[in-house]
Amino acid sequence: MKRWGVVLLLLLLSVPAFAIDTEPALPNAAMQSRYEYLTHEFRCLVCQDEDIADSNAALAADLRAEVYRQVLQGRSNEQIKQYMVSRYGDFVLFKPPFQPNTWLLWFGPGILLLLGLGVAFVLVRRRNQNNSTLVDDENEVDEPRW
Repeated sequence: MKRWGVVLLLLLLSVPAFAIDTEPALPNAAMQSRYEYLTHEFRCLVCQDEDIADSNAALAADLRAEVYRQVLQGRSNEQIKQYMVSRYGDFVLFKPPFQPNTWLLWFGPGILLLLGLGVAFVLVRRRNQNNSTLVDDENEVDEPRW
């Protein structure tokens, strides 16, 4: 029983080793809140479907450290976003601005969905046409000649 207690204690002590951030908490709650908000606003450029707050990628850790440093320097959220966009482009934002060079980001998924539905519709229609001609051929049975 004592052995299980030691194992449980070791597991509990190892939990901080799984933490993503290595930086200490920011000096006040407002700065920490801004930091957490901003890390959820930027996309991990390696994972692409995660924000940098949740990603374990090395680049995401570098981006979190950069956000941490800039929040600590007192830069505004807009200044931090502009810095990230100037370095990594609009794709780094989970909500990119609506402008001509990001239209593909905004409309691309919908266009792909419509194309997929169109292809599925055409395939189903062709299959139904082929099945109906097979049924018509089966109905045309020659009368036996006696």
